[in-house]
Amino acid sequence: MVYRFRVILDNDTEDDIFRDLEIRETDTLEDLHNIITQSFGFDGLEMASFYLSNDQWDQSEEISMVDLSEGQESVRLMNETIINDVVHEMQTKLIYVYDFLSMWTFYVELAEIVDEAQGTDYPNLMFVQGQVPDAAPEKLFEADSLDEFDEFEDGIDVDDYDSLDFDENWN
Repeated sequence: MVYRFRVILDNDTEDDIFRDLEIRETDTLEDLHNIITQSFGFDGLEMASFYLSNDQWDQSEEISMVDLSEGQESVRLMNETIINDVVHEMQTKLIYVYDFLSMWTFYVELAEIVDEAQGTDYPNLMFVQGQVPDAAPEKLFEADSLDEFDEFEDGIDVDDYDSLDFDENWN
């Protein structure tokens, strides 16, 4: 069987930027990573991870490109994970993050499962919509949108030494 995915770039512009891809259900997440990076014009050399997601796009288990856990905890790897082991009719969404310094973030959703078409090479780029910007869209975190939020605001005046509760001659 062939999985048809819509891969949408998470951006805050009015322009929709997405790619429709086909890939065999028995290919690996590394194969999916490769077609995503190629279809969006990336060289594919930066670190990347897939994350399982629910219908509200909440991020859960990571499936990484390489194991950076240093033996502490087992990590699923893209090249060892078959697509249909993590994506199927009941689990249709993944989040894909490419280049952890720039944080290119994509929503990957299974749109359709079809029979393999004779004479078609897979993976297959079916449709392209929108131009990828030169830089990754900036992420706005909830705390950034709160005017009254100040991570250093705790009511303590660090210049008022008399009110601080410590012994300055402790040593």
